Amino acid sequence: MILIIAKDGTARNLISQVLPYRLLDDASGRGGICASLAQTASTRVCARLDDGDVLTAVKLDGKAAAAELKEDLRARVARLTAMGRTPGLGTILVGDDPGSLKYVEGKHRDCREVGIRSIRVDLPADAGKERILAAVDQLNQDPDCTGYIVQLPLPDGVDSTEVIERIDPAKDADGMHPYNLGQLVLHTDGQVRTPLPCTPRGILYLLDHYGIDLTGKEVCVLGRGLTVGRTVGLLLTNRGVDATVTLCHTRTKDVDAHLRGADVIIAAVGRAGLIGPDQVRQGAVLVDVGVSRIRDEQEGRWRIKGDIDPAARLSASAYTPNPGGVGPMTRAMLLANVVESAERAAGIPAGDTPEAPRRQ
Repeated sequence: MILIIAKDGTARNLISQVLPYRLLDDASGRGGICASLAQTASTRVCARLDDGDVLTAVKLDGKAAAAELKEDLRARVARLTAMGRTPGLGTILVGDDPGSLKYVEGKHRDCREVGIRSIRVDLPADAGKERILAAVDQLNQDPDCTGYIVQLPLPDGVDSTEVIERIDPAKDADGMHPYNLGQLVLHTDGQVRTPLPCTPRGILYLLDHYGIDLTGKEVCVLGRGLTVGRTVGLLLTNRGVDATVTLCHTRTKDVDAHLRGADVIIAAVGRAGLIGPDQVRQGAVLVDVGVSRIRDEQEGRWRIKGDIDPAARLSASAYTPNPGGVGPMTRAMLLANVVESAERAAGIPAGDTPEAPRRQ
């Protein structure tokens, strides 16, 4: 592995040398998908010489971007704490599912990193609907809780939609309450002042962090789930982002043609290695959201695999690792929603939201 790091003024020349077949910005600021990457403060270009393969794609490091965002959130939390309004993240966990327990514990570790108060409500596995709804009402009324999540799945027989609809929209840390989704649909100008879905928001933040201009770019989204597929298209088509989005699913005809025509591919299906190198156009940006646990029999342990075959990176201009790409951004955006809810409650004027560039 050879790692070359270019700083500021030398980045454009380095990208031009390593990626001579990709357009860069001209004087008007227009150009290929990799154009803005050449202008970022720190551009990483990796060359891997394994069996003759050369990897020149830029790694969109979600861990690094999330760490920078947390620094900003830490300062904002300190300001709120000085005002006597420390943000608080609440979680409602029903049962002791190991995966859910690990997820919730990770959220509270993140809180400690930036100074957010942790509020946990853990219920037994046999808790019925009324007890769960009572816990929701408790956090709705708790002034120390500025945002919270209900960890899914809930026990059989409990309607998760009914529980989510009971959440105070102002405290909806996941950004998935029907009211908040409706606000996202209505505000096509991008000026949304309600909590946003964490993963789509994290994707846009990560792309913007690395200077990837989406204006007029063809984006193919694979997967129509509410958590990513349906909602990321709303953010991508907002004014100020201005991408053109194609949403593909199991009934889409000739998915390969849509993938090969895309400047950016966002894969959110949950099928390991679904997208191969022959389905990716030269210079595309690959955003891998899918998570599959695959058993490595040789090493005797489970591994996380994404929807995009790593071999597809050979054709890409940039890619998100999986793990270490979108996942850390999703967790950071949950914190951002909690902090912003506290700022709104404190009457602090909204600044530029961190989820997307503003290029009006």
